[in-house]
Amino acid sequence: MIERKALIFNIQKYNMYDGPGVRTLVFFKGCPLRCKWCSNPEGQLRQYQVLYKKNSCVNCGACAQVCPAGVHCMTAGNKHEIDEKAECIGCRECEQVCPATALAIAGESKTISELVEIIEEDRPFYEVSGGGVTLGGGEVLMQPEAATSLLMACKQRGINTAMETCGYARPEVIMKVAEYTDLFLFDIKHMDSDKHYELTGVRNEWILNNLICLLENRNNVKIRVPLMRGVNDSEEDIARMIEFLKPYQDYKNFKGIDLLPYHKMGVNKYTQLRWEYPMEGKPDLSDEELARIEGAIRKYDFPVAVIRH
Repeated sequence: MIERKALIFNIQKYNMYDGPGVRTLVFFKGCPLRCKWCSNPEGQLRQYQVLYKKNSCVNCGACAQVCPAGVHCMTAGNKHEIDEKAECIGCRECEQVCPATALAIAGESKTISELVEIIEEDRPFYEVSGGGVTLGGGEVLMQPEAATSLLMACKQRGINTAMETCGYARPEVIMKVAEYTDLFLFDIKHMDSDKHYELTGVRNEWILNNLICLLENRNNVKIRVPLMRGVNDSEEDIARMIEFLKPYQDYKNFKGIDLLPYHKMGVNKYTQLRWEYPMEGKPDLSDEELARIEGAIRKYDFPVAVIRH
């Protein structure tokens, strides 16, 4: 029998932010949203992609010689170029021969067994800290079969499971993975559907409905709010979110709210992907502004914390 595989783009060990205790974070490739502030743009497309540090390139041509897909080529002036119409097959030959480490491939196919083996390496840390594995992305629910298989395998081994999600999926998909997920880290990006569409490319009705389903099904959920000045930080924005969550405030499975301040850690990846960074202005929030928002939420007796990565 052929074993199911997942297309991932990173595995981060000793993570302390995305779920309880020390965690291994597995990043799945592919996302239905196009958030303007996305810090993992290499996780958006469910395909292999070339990250290219142009300023590090020495134009040696080694990559062009080994690439079987014609992604890398040399101009008449002996300059390295990437053919955006050619499709990377993820062989990583270019990455391996580049003497300047100017190239990296985003995307790696792993079997569920391979992923479980990597996750199992840190079992002692999970047991001491109450940690486990967290699936992130991209968006995990773009690969629901692989995600379900991995979560199931972890649960069978007694490993705590968590999932970061934007919540944009068919209800039956999210409720299936919920059977094997100990905690959902569920994004609320904006309560207004028109604004949500403007910021992410999708409306939020599906997302909010899935959130209600999880809460009412008594699945453990922690809300995560990516915060940006002038985007979703107004008193009205916060009040609408609180009003929406208030019916579930006393549910034991409602685990509070994490505020995630905007950061620019992913900006360089856009350059390496040859993409334009879509977020405009200066959406960074000061400590005083974050304290104001945190205080406004705490005023309603909601558990809330600012998480700085």
